Amino acid sequence: MSHPLPEIAPPEHEQVLLAPPPGSTPPRPPSPPKTKPRRKTWLYLAILVIAAVAAFLWYRSDHQQTTAQAKSKSGKGGRGPTGPTPVVAVKTTTGDIGVYVTGLGAITPIFTVTVKSRVDGQLLTVHFKEGDYVHQGDPLIEIDPRPYEAVVVQTEGQLIRDQALLANARVDLARYQTLLAQDAIPEQQLATQRALVTQYEGTVKNDQGLLDAAKLNVTYSHIPAPISGIVGLRLVDPGNIVHSTDTTGMVVITQIQPISVIFTVGEDQLPPILQKIHAGQKLPVDAWDRELKNKLASGTLDTIDNEIDQTTGTLKLRALFGNENRALFPNQFVNARLLQQEKRGVILLNSAAIQRNTNQTYVYLVKPDSTVTVRTITLGTTEGDESEITSGLTAGDVIVMTGVDKLQEGSKVSVTMNGAK
Repeated sequence: MSHPLPEIAPPEHEQVLLAPPPGSTPPRPPSPPKTKPRRKTWLYLAILVIAAVAAFLWYRSDHQQTTAQAKSKSGKGGRGPTGPTPVVAVKTTTGDIGVYVTGLGAITPIFTVTVKSRVDGQLLTVHFKEGDYVHQGDPLIEIDPRPYEAVVVQTEGQLIRDQALLANARVDLARYQTLLAQDAIPEQQLATQRALVTQYEGTVKNDQGLLDAAKLNVTYSHIPAPISGIVGLRLVDPGNIVHSTDTTGMVVITQIQPISVIFTVGEDQLPPILQKIHAGQKLPVDAWDRELKNKLASGTLDTIDNEIDQTTGTLKLRALFGNENRALFPNQFVNARLLQQEKRGVILLNSAAIQRNTNQTYVYLVKPDSTVTVRTITLGTTEGDESEITSGLTAGDVIVMTGVDKLQEGSKVSVTMNGAK
């Protein structure tokens, strides 16, 4: 007996809604399954908060970056990105510049004399003070002259005696000549008398020489200044016995007006100097201190040495200086600057305005519209703070001297001229 199969209801989502019978209330549709609304709300809130924080951080970072760029472009003065950059500028000029040859040298006196005694005796008096300027012929030192004055008196007496003998011999010679003419004496006697006269003449002449030597020793006892110059430190004090054989001397005198500087130049720099010397030109020479900051004196080239030192490849030159203000002192080291050539009517620019890199030498040229452009230049002679511009600029060009670190091609600038108040 078969059992009827149970009737299986279709799934809930596949159930067919049958139309209700007429006059009955339609059934409500099935309600959707309930979810957890509280969890979804917190999820939405978290997403919104994260998005808001991210947007805030992005806005803040972008704002700071924009502000920093604006400040860097505007500079310290607080100008906007298009504001002009303040700079200090200088103009190129037309002038003269010298080409110098510089060599290390030393102040060398033209004359230096060590005063020594030419006689022996006691040093009595010193007529100078150490460091005095003395003139040629001024009395310096007195040595006791009395021994030499006594010799003068003695020699004068000997001379007088021999002169008397000579006079008597000449009288006898005249008498013998008369007697010989009368055949009263032999000729041999006359010849002997003539020889005696000649002998006395020699004796008198010798006595005269001894007298002159004695007088000269007296003169040597009074020592004058042999040259004009500065007296050094005294080497012998009064009261000491000095000798003509002493090697140290008594004092040293150094001429300082005029004075010379002996300096050296390289042999490669010699040809143009020789050319001007052979043409009869007087080349100016300036003496500067060791740091080349202060000029001490000005003079002229006097002479050059006669050979080049093969070990150094240099040649010595001597320049003369009047030294009226005594700025040059013997044995002082100086830098001698010889003016080899003077260039006239060239373009000059302050060296502080010149920029350099590994490839070129250039400047920032200010154009009439207050913008700058990079201009490559060629340099010639540099002397002190000025440089010769051989190409790239003309007289009157305005060149940036300070503030170039903020500039580039086409930058707009606000110019203040160097030295303007």
